[in-house]
Amino acid sequence: METIEKKITLTDGSKLMIEALVQAGADTFVAYPITPSNWMYRYGKERFPQFYAAPDEITTLQWMAGMSAAGRLPVTSSAFPGIALMVESINMAFAMELPMVIIVTQRLGPSTGSATTGAQGDLSLLKGIISGGYPVPVFSPSSFEDMWELSEKAVKTAINFRTPVFLLTSKEMVMYQKAFDLNRLKPINKVERKMPEIQGEYVPYRAGENLVPDFIPLGNDEHQVRITASTHDEYANIRKNDPEALANTRRLQEKFMKRIDELTLYDLDKQEGSQKLLVTWGITADAARDAIGQMRENGDKVDLLVVKSLLPVSDEIYQIIEKYPQVVIAEENLNGQFKEILYGVKPVKNIKQVNKMGNMITPEEIIQAFV
Repeated sequence: METIEKKITLTDGSKLMIEALVQAGADTFVAYPITPSNWMYRYGKERFPQFYAAPDEITTLQWMAGMSAAGRLPVTSSAFPGIALMVESINMAFAMELPMVIIVTQRLGPSTGSATTGAQGDLSLLKGIISGGYPVPVFSPSSFEDMWELSEKAVKTAINFRTPVFLLTSKEMVMYQKAFDLNRLKPINKVERKMPEIQGEYVPYRAGENLVPDFIPLGNDEHQVRITASTHDEYANIRKNDPEALANTRRLQEKFMKRIDELTLYDLDKQEGSQKLLVTWGITADAARDAIGQMRENGDKVDLLVVKSLLPVSDEIYQIIEKYPQVVIAEENLNGQFKEILYGVKPVKNIKQVNKMGNMITPEEIIQAFV
C-alpha cells in the first residue's frame, strides 16, 4: 500500500473556503469588510478573478444580483449586522432565482454585540430570511474538511437550483490558524455552466422536471432575457393573484423540498447498541467529538450526529433522532435554535439541551447533560 506523505501547513478556515469556492467555479467576490469575516475579504481580494470592494452591504447584494444575472457566480462574506442590511436584496435574488453564495460568520449578538466573540446565533434569522417562509439552503461546516467540501457543495447548489446559498460558520472556524494536512482535502471539480439548448422561444421561468428554469445570462446575443423579483408568471410578467404566477411562486419551495435528498448532509458516528444520541452542528462539533471520545473511553455507548445541511430540514434527520430514547442537542446560542427549528419551543420529553452564550461549549458540559 502506497503511503501518502503529509503536507502540513499553518492555515485557517477562511483561506480554505475561499480557495475551494474559486476551484469550484465561483469567479467574483464582492464585500464590505466586517469582523469576523475580515480574512475572507483579504483572501477574496487575492484569489478571485474579480474582486469588488462595495461601499456598504446593501450595495454588495445589489452588485451581486447584477453580476449573477449576467452569468457570473458571485460570493460575499459578512456577519449579522451586514446580513440584516442585505435582507431585502437577498429576497430579490431569491425571487429572481439568481445563483450566489453568502458566507455568514456568526458572532455574539444582539445588534452589533461583540465582534470578536463567536456564537451560533444566526440560524433562526436564516430560517425566516425569505418573506413567506420559503426555504433557502444553509450549509454549516464543522471542520476544515467541511469548509473545503461544503464550499464546493454551495457552488453546485447555487447553480443547480438557481438560488442564493448560505454557508453558516463562526469566528473560531474562520479566524484561528492551526497546523493542517492539506492532503486530507479531496480534489474539487469545477462546476460547469453550459448554455442550455433552447428550441424556439426562451421562456425565462419555465421549469422542467427538476423544477429549475434554464438559465441564460442577460446580454446574450440569441435570446431576450427577462427577470423580475415581483410575483410573476413563467414569462416574467408581473401578475397578482394569478393561478400561474402563484404556482410559479410555490415552485420556489417545491424545487428544494422535492429534491431535498440532494441537499441533505450529515455525519453519523454510531456504536452498536447505543441508546443515546448527541446532536450538534458547526463549531460545537469540536467539543461534541471530544465528549463522545471521553464517554466511550469510560464504557458509555453514545452516538454522534453532526448536521451539515441545517435548512431545509430533511425527514432523514428526524428519522435518525427519533430512534433514540435519550437525545442531547448542543449549540452555542441562548435558546437552542436548531432544536426549535426541529421541534418548536415546547420541551420534548426525551431531549435535553446544552446551550450557552459568550464562550464555547465544553466537552464536560455536554457529558454532564447525559447524567
